[in-house]
Amino acid sequence: MPEETAALTRALGSDGGGIVEAAGGSVRIEGPSQGPRLLLCHGAGAGHDSEFLVALRAALAACGVRVIALDFTYMVQMRREQRRRPPPKINRLVDELAGWRERLHDIDPETSLWLGGKSMGGRVASELVAKEGADGVVLLGYPFHPPAKPERLRLDHWPSIDCPLLLIQGTRDPFGTREEVESYTLPAQLECHFLEGGDHDWRPLKRQPTTRCALIERAAALVARRLGASG
Repeated sequence: MPEETAALTRALGSDGGGIVEAAGGSVRIEGPSQGPRLLLCHGAGAGHDSEFLVALRAALAACGVRVIALDFTYMVQMRREQRRRPPPKINRLVDELAGWRERLHDIDPETSLWLGGKSMGGRVASELVAKEGADGVVLLGYPFHPPAKPERLRLDHWPSIDCPLLLIQGTRDPFGTREEVESYTLPAQLECHFLEGGDHDWRPLKRQPTTRCALIERAAALVARRLGASG
């Protein structure tokens, strides 16, 4: 709709960013208006108001990345109704993400746009990239398989990804530990970093000298460097 496009254009052009509601979900925009753009999707059970993603977006913005944080339609409904609901099938989410990318491209076709996401959001982004390509994709805690079911790999589409690919994974992630990930045959262009001791939400062991905040900041710095941010 024209009013949605106008609101999105204003938010993209403002250093203050903002929240844009649409028929298919909503986006929150943070970070410097001239920074490299990352369209970031959330995980299955928590949207962009979660503690983890709030901290991650702030860290990315501080590093100079323009974050366009997408809340899928089901998550907006879940927040409005104040009750949990499962995500729809992955193909529907891929279509939603494709719609937002098209909106952004129509507004500014010359600016590079990376796609990415936390957990399920990374899977959605990677599925779209495998079908349609992208400037690059960032996967944060990719769900390589359901916990305790390592045989159910979610890698069939990965050979079709031919753009730059950045993966940041906790070494203790039950959706794909370091040992498991290192045993997979992955695309040659993959840049992979492991956060020592981090679980799926990058919480380290209590005995470790680091904190989750420090791991989030390290991940944000890696993303910013790969996207060419100057912050």
